[in-house]
Amino acid sequence: MFPRTWSIGVAAVAGMAWVMAAHAEERFTGDVVRIGVLGDLSGIYADLSGLGSVEAAKMAVEDFGGTVVDKKIEVISADMQNKPDVAAVTAREWYDSGVDLILEGGNSAGALAVAALSTEKKKMYMPSAPGTTALTNESCGPYIVHYTYDTFALANVAARAFLKQGKKDWFFITTDYAFGHSLQGNAARILEANGGKVVGSVLHPVGTTEFSSYVLQAQSSRAPVVALATGAQDTQNILKAAAEFGALQNQEFLALIMFVTDVHAMGIENVQGMLFTSAWYWDLNDATRAFSKRFFDRHGKMPTSAQAGNYSAVLTYLNAVRAAGTDDADAVMAEMRKMRINDMFAENGYVRKDGRFIHDMYLVQVKRPKDSKYPWDYFNVIEKISGDDAFQPLSESKCPLVKG
Repeated sequence: MFPRTWSIGVAAVAGMAWVMAAHAEERFTGDVVRIGVLGDLSGIYADLSGLGSVEAAKMAVEDFGGTVVDKKIEVISADMQNKPDVAAVTAREWYDSGVDLILEGGNSAGALAVAALSTEKKKMYMPSAPGTTALTNESCGPYIVHYTYDTFALANVAARAFLKQGKKDWFFITTDYAFGHSLQGNAARILEANGGKVVGSVLHPVGTTEFSSYVLQAQSSRAPVVALATGAQDTQNILKAAAEFGALQNQEFLALIMFVTDVHAMGIENVQGMLFTSAWYWDLNDATRAFSKRFFDRHGKMPTSAQAGNYSAVLTYLNAVRAAGTDDADAVMAEMRKMRINDMFAENGYVRKDGRFIHDMYLVQVKRPKDSKYPWDYFNVIEKISGDDAFQPLSESKCPLVKG
C-alpha cells in the first residue's frame, strides 16, 4: 500500500489537471477554430480573390500545422454574390454558429455589413480584397483588421507618381458603390492637396459590360489622365473600350487598382507601360516565388495581392490565437497588436490602433511583351513605399478607437 500522503498528492494533482483541462476548454468557443471565407466566388471579383482566397486560407492552415492549442482548424466558404444583404445574412449565421474569423466579405459594401456584425458579435474580421477606408475610419471596430490595401494607399502611391510627372488634370471613371466612391474621394483629395484638379467624372454601375459612353465622356474632357476608380472586370472592360476608341493614344489611363490576373486576361501587349499601385507581387523574391509556385500548382493561376494577403492574415490570426491560448477576440486582438509580422507577404508589418495593417506598398509598371521572360512575368517594381508613408496617417483617422 502506498503512503496516505502520496495518495492525497496524486488526487490533488489529478484534480488540478482536470481543472486546468476544463479551464482550457472554456477558453475556446468550441472544439474547432473555424475560419470562414465569405467572398465573390463567381462574379466579377472572383479572379482577384474568390476561390483563390479559399485556397490561400487552406494553405495557411496546412502550413501552420492544422491545429492550434490542440484545436482543429477548419476553413469554410460561401459566395456573397456581390450582394451586401447576402454577406450580412451569411456573416450573422456564421458568427452565431461559432465561426471565429471571417475573411473578405466580398465588395466594399458587403465588407461594411460584415464589419458592423463583427463589432456586434465580438468576433474577428480580417478583410483583404475590400478596399474602402471606412473600415479603419468611421466604420472601424475593435475586432477588425483591414489587411492588404485600402483606397487611400492605392490612390496615394499612384497619384504622387503621376503628379511628379506634372500630370495634374484628371478625369475619373468610377464604379458606383462604396469602393469606387472611396477610391475616387481619396485620389481627388490627394490630387487637389498637391496642386492638381479633377476636371470631371462619371459613375457607372458595377458589373456593366457597355463602357462606350463613359470612355467618350473621358475623351471629350481632354484630360491628360483618365483615372479608373474601378476594379477587376470593370477595369478590363473600360480599357478594352478605350483601345477600341483610340483613347489610349491621346490620354493616359491610370488604373488605381489592378491585379496580375487582370493583365493576364487582357494580354500584356494591351496594357504595357501602365503604372499602378500594388500591395504585393508574386515575383518579388525567393519567398514570394516559392509560395506562388505552390499556389499555382493548386489553383492554376499566380496569386493576386488579395489572395496572398489572405494567406498572411490567416497565419497572423493563428499565431495570435496560439499566443493568447484562446479564440476570444479581445485576447487575440491584444496579442495581434503586439506582433511584428514577417512572412512572404509582409516585412515587419504591424496592426495599428485603427485596425489598419501597415506594410510596404509598391508602384509597379506593366512590362513590354519583349521584356517578359517567362509566364506571368508581367510587372516591373518601380518603387517600394513604406507602409507608414503609403497609408493614411493615424492622425487623420476618424476611427473612434483612435479618438477615444
